[in-house]
This record gives sequence, C-alpha cells and structure tokens, in this order.
Amino acid sequence: MKHEIMHGEYKVPGGKLVVADMEVHQGILQNVSISGDFFLEPDSALTHINEALNGLPVSASHKTLSTAIQEALGDDVMMFGFSAEAVATAVRRALGQASSWLDHEFTVIPPVTLPAAQHAALDEVIANSVAQGVRGPTLRFWDWDDSVVVIGCFQSVRNEVDMEAAAQEGVQVVRRATGGGAMFMQPGNCITYSLTVPTSIVDGMSIEQSYQFLDAWVLAALGEVGIKAHYKPLNDISSEQGKIGGAAQKRFANGVLVHHATMAYDIDADKMLQVLRIGREKLSDKGTKSANKRVDPMRSQTGLSREAIIDAFIAYFSSTYTSQAGDYLPEELAAGKRLVEEKYLTDEWLYKVN
Repeated sequence: MKHEIMHGEYKVPGGKLVVADMEVHQGILQNVSISGDFFLEPDSALTHINEALNGLPVSASHKTLSTAIQEALGDDVMMFGFSAEAVATAVRRALGQASSWLDHEFTVIPPVTLPAAQHAALDEVIANSVAQGVRGPTLRFWDWDDSVVVIGCFQSVRNEVDMEAAAQEGVQVVRRATGGGAMFMQPGNCITYSLTVPTSIVDGMSIEQSYQFLDAWVLAALGEVGIKAHYKPLNDISSEQGKIGGAAQKRFANGVLVHHATMAYDIDADKMLQVLRIGREKLSDKGTKSANKRVDPMRSQTGLSREAIIDAFIAYFSSTYTSQAGDYLPEELAAGKRLVEEKYLTDEWLYKVN
C-alpha cells in the first residue's frame, strides 16, 4: 500500500530552511527525511535525526519531537542555522499541526472609529469568531474618538494611573485582556492594531520568539515608510532614535492568539505624565531619565500623516500575505458592545488588580 508523503517547511528567522518529508501509517511517523540548506557536523547526524523521529506518534507534541532529536545527538554534533526545535516545527507543519503565514488567508479591517473600550472588547470577540471558524485570521486597525488609558491585564490601577488627574482631563481608564503596559490614547496620537491568529502559527515558539515572529511584518512595513525599526525583547518596537511602541499578547483557551501593538505617532507627553504614574524603575532599563524621551513620534521620523502610515502598513501586509479587505460583522459589533457593558467598563474588571 502506497502511503501519502507529507511535506512541511520552516524558515528559521535569521537562519536556514528546514524541510520535513514523511509518511504516516496507523498514526506513526515513517520514512522521515529531514533536509534543507542548513549546516550540520558530522553529516552522519542527519541519519540520527531521521531515526529519532521514525516511530513517533503523529500526536507527539513539539517538545516531544525536539527532545527526541536532542537525545539522539551526541555532544560532538554542531548545528548551524537550525535547531532541534526548528526540525520539530517543520515536522508539525507537515502533519498540519503547525502552520505558517502562507497557510492562511487573512482579513484586513481598516480603521473604524469606535470607543476604545469597544476595541478592547473586540479583541475577545474576534478571537471567538476565529476559533469558531466564523472568520479567518484577522488584522484590524483601531480608531477612536475618546481619550483613554488602556492598562495591561495584570497592572495595578493605583500604581499606573492618577485617577483624579484622569477624571480632570476627561480620560477614561480601561483594562484590556492582554498583558503589558499602559497605553495613553488620545484621538490620532498613536497607531494600534490587533492581529488575531490560530496559535498553530507560533507552534513550538517561546513567548519571546513569538513576539519577534509576529512583529516581523510591521518592522518591514516601518522600513517602507523610512523607519529603521528593530525588535527589542521582550515586547518593544524600537528605532535608531528610541522606542516607537510595544506589543502585547493573549493566548485564549480556544486555540487563538491575539497580538496587538501600539506605536506612538504624536503623543502629548506632558498630558500623558499627568495621568500616568511612570516612575524611575520603569524607565531604568530604557536608558532614559525622562518619559518624554521614551516617546518617539512616528510623525517626526516619517513626515507622513497617520493615515498614510496606516495605509502603508495595510499595503505591505496585503502584498506579503494572502489577504482580503473586510469589515466587522454586525453580530461582532453587538457582542463587543455587550462586553463593554458587562465586563470592560465594570469596576469589578477595572479593579481586579487595584
């Protein structure tokens, strides 16, 4: 009986291509063949890698696969441009348990003006839509006409926000579902997007690796508008002139991940400092003494309008990945409004970490 050959590929960020071909019989890997443009010494180690994978179940986790490879290799083996983890990713892609950008068609939703709290709620709503197959992976850009501080899921309200000053300035405070730091958001002062994808796209990656992986497209898009940007662990996007913004993630139990980023366009640093409690400890690892120096507006580096930069981001993403223009579904907007009332604007949610 002829078995179907399964094929998977994984390009290591900054490294080499790993290709996995194999057959499956009664749920067991057979005739595994790993190849690619990587370097491996001694070359006989490739046989050991293949043998380590043969006989494993198709249900093997990424960790099980990579551990089997590592245990099969001696201390004298040198791997250049790839790793046991990279091989495991290629294998799981061949089995359909991990995916790449090219395996998906993305929906891109341009900026739609909604209350910022509703955008925060929509992160949760869109994740459910993707998990249920109502829509595919989605990149959506926020737009809002209110002033808010959106704090991270685990931040203390008391430590992060001067609530009296926020009230005086008409700034609402909202807690989002993702971790990370506070976002000071006035109309038009920053660029925020949410990328909602199956967790299969970051299969086997550490949290840090997944941030770098999911930020890669926007770093390239920033290059298109004249900003030489780079990823700075754990979740910062920086340029030669300093920090531009930061990213945050939430991995839902339904197998979907939300990755969003906020980048400064033209922030009123004085007003931000009146509302946010940004202390020396938070600034200590940024190499600055003033929060003003941490705000590096994209307008000054590009000379472009905020709308032009967002258009450039959408154009880059759409030309790089299979994409279609889309919009929110009426039931998604309705669900977002309900979540705002039932969760995101309640004191119980806002002060869950006081």
